[in-house]
Amino acid sequence: MSNDASTRRAAVHSIDHFALNVPSIDDARHFYSAFGLDVRDIGEGPDTQLELRALDGHRWARILPAASKSLAYLSFNCFEGDFGTLERQVREAGGRVGAEAVALANGRQHTGNGLWFVDPDGNLIHVGIGPKTTPTQKTPSGRHEVDADRRGSHPRSQARTVQPRRMSHVLLFTPDVLRAVDFYERALGLRLSDRSADLIAFMHGTHGSDHHLVAFAKSNAKGWHHVAWDVDGIDEVGTGSSQMAAAGYTRGWGTGRHVLGSNYFHYVMDPWGSFSEFSADIDFVTAGHVWPAGDFPPEDSLYLWGPDVPPYFIHNTEA
Repeated sequence: MSNDASTRRAAVHSIDHFALNVPSIDDARHFYSAFGLDVRDIGEGPDTQLELRALDGHRWARILPAASKSLAYLSFNCFEGDFGTLERQVREAGGRVGAEAVALANGRQHTGNGLWFVDPDGNLIHVGIGPKTTPTQKTPSGRHEVDADRRGSHPRSQARTVQPRRMSHVLLFTPDVLRAVDFYERALGLRLSDRSADLIAFMHGTHGSDHHLVAFAKSNAKGWHHVAWDVDGIDEVGTGSSQMAAAGYTRGWGTGRHVLGSNYFHYVMDPWGSFSEFSADIDFVTAGHVWPAGDFPPEDSLYLWGPDVPPYFIHNTEA
């Protein structure tokens, strides 16, 4: 796991979207609509799927009907000139590109051409040539100082629905955090941002990205933990939590601030025991910058301030 600028690899530049299997499309529609996302039905009847879009208009997720919740696949984008090298890197790193990946990808009505492979944990991964969906510089956050003799807030009746601006990152459970970091560095060119021993690790893109595009947390099995959605500042994080509580989603964790990534957060538990996160003001790594990756003690791996972590937050419902 190197963070040396001299280690040059082709690299994906962003996540295009994720696809999540869920046991109830109706529950998913209610949850993600309450979260402030643009939820669109695709198809009819028992085969109905959902697409999730944020304020930027990009399709960040596909929600697929299934017997239980799990990651169906994760799709990354790269520049055209990097695609061939990335395919070679995936093979050299041990990504399973053959019949297993093809069988898993069949019937997904997925995202078109590209490379499909299976990572060491058995996750189906796609890499395609596509636009950079992540920002190239730090997204401004709402930090509005109020002059003297003026009200700094507004009545609750004037509160607007929080709508995420874009997706920020995903976190996956893995039986081997360091193996996952090594594979995604060698295969896809992601770089280690920070970690805490072999308990949790965060990885960013070298073409400019948030502190992490993908993170890995230790469990006894693979699994989907959360997706984070970027909002405009700490006030929207708090308002979002109230918005979800009013819709009946009261379980989660927050509001607080992370050490690793520095973002303000509030996690809301979805109907299947995983989470969606309102996130604001996350650290950003510009293209070409060598981020000083650190190995932090466990007490720094979760939060700087905030409420105690509920036991269900670190429970892998897929294990």
